Amino acid sequence: MARREEKKPLWQRLAWLALIWGASVLTLAAVAGLLRLFMSAAGLGTP
Repeated sequence: MARREEKKPLWQRLAWLALIWGASVLTLAAVAGLLRLFMSAAGLGTP
């Protein structure tokens, strides 16, 4: 059976987009921080 899709309001779709974007940026920052931590622990930091 085909279900009729109800389109959500624009502000709600944009809010989801912003939430997903923000979560991806924070995740990328966390991964970069961990890589930096491991590299400095291995002696690969900048002087």
